[in-house]
Amino acid sequence: MTTSSKQPVVLTLDAGGTNFVFSALQGSSELAEALVLPSNADQLDKCLGNIVSGFEQMIEKIGQKPDAISFAFPGPADYSLGVIGDLPNFPSFRGGVPLGPILGKHFKLPVFINNDGDLYAYGEALMGYLPGLNRTLGEKGSVKTFRNLIGITLGTGFGAGIVLDKYLLRGDNSCGAEIHNAINKYNPLWNAEEGVSTRAIQRVYAEAGGTSFDGDLMPVDISAIANGEKPGSQSAAVEAYRQYGENLGSSIADILTFVDGIVVLGGGIVAAWDLFSPAMFRELRRNIYNFKGQVSSRLSYKVYNLEDQGIMDEFAKGRGVNLPIPGTDETVAYDSLARVGVGFSKLGASKAISLGSYAYAEQQLG
Repeated sequence: MTTSSKQPVVLTLDAGGTNFVFSALQGSSELAEALVLPSNADQLDKCLGNIVSGFEQMIEKIGQKPDAISFAFPGPADYSLGVIGDLPNFPSFRGGVPLGPILGKHFKLPVFINNDGDLYAYGEALMGYLPGLNRTLGEKGSVKTFRNLIGITLGTGFGAGIVLDKYLLRGDNSCGAEIHNAINKYNPLWNAEEGVSTRAIQRVYAEAGGTSFDGDLMPVDISAIANGEKPGSQSAAVEAYRQYGENLGSSIADILTFVDGIVVLGGGIVAAWDLFSPAMFRELRRNIYNFKGQVSSRLSYKVYNLEDQGIMDEFAKGRGVNLPIPGTDETVAYDSLARVGVGFSKLGASKAISLGSYAYAEQQLG
């Protein structure tokens, strides 16, 4: 998107359990430096007060009334109503808080609230990874265009969003892509997030190294240990990321059986791509068997590592042939290689969420 006076001005918010980060966007351009305020997640009055104050300060910074407020907030929630439910990281939110109506009445503006995983996917689908990939494919002469995207966030927890041909899948209960509640491959009594989260890396590192669980040892520390850059059990650190990648691959495979599209990963743990992605791709590409022992592929299409530039030509080219139409001089261009790919965000999750918030507001405003 390019900045134009005809494009709406939208205030956005990246809502974390520790801090709120406020921005003002017009198109893909920030109109002022971001503002950071504490979330005060355990005190509802202070939390709501800082949300209102943050938006007020951003309006003062840009010197004009915006067209809308649009931002991500954790679930559970009824995002269509702007009502936020009981949140683990915001203990003061209990029994339903009508955050959207509160802001709408105060600012007299349209207010749009969505799940952060949904808006991350929306930003990557409309203004980030997907258009960038399609440009690259076009430059390589590919006739194939990808329209669907699964955005997955990797950090403290495990989130996702789905965009189908520019349409954000929200769901009837604001639960369009609750990937964290998929079944955990290693323990079917656990959900997927117990294998794809900060605590999962910490837990496996402790188990594999024969030490007690250390919640202060963060994934960045364990990745440094795995790479030999920090003292600790290197084998345990490598195993922690191997299990993380295998669990992640299992959940991605589950969602790819229903949604045929590109997968883009974002969030802090993506920095350890080289540690977890080999196991992830092995899981995505593994075989499965029926009761007779007959083998088939886990998925209906070939899965490519889109960060491997050495195979991008193959991914772009596919297996195209021109099929003759009998009785005519015409042909039909046919690509028999069914394929999807997995890559990681170039925007970063926070930027993608902001752009997704903007794009959603722009769509709703018409």
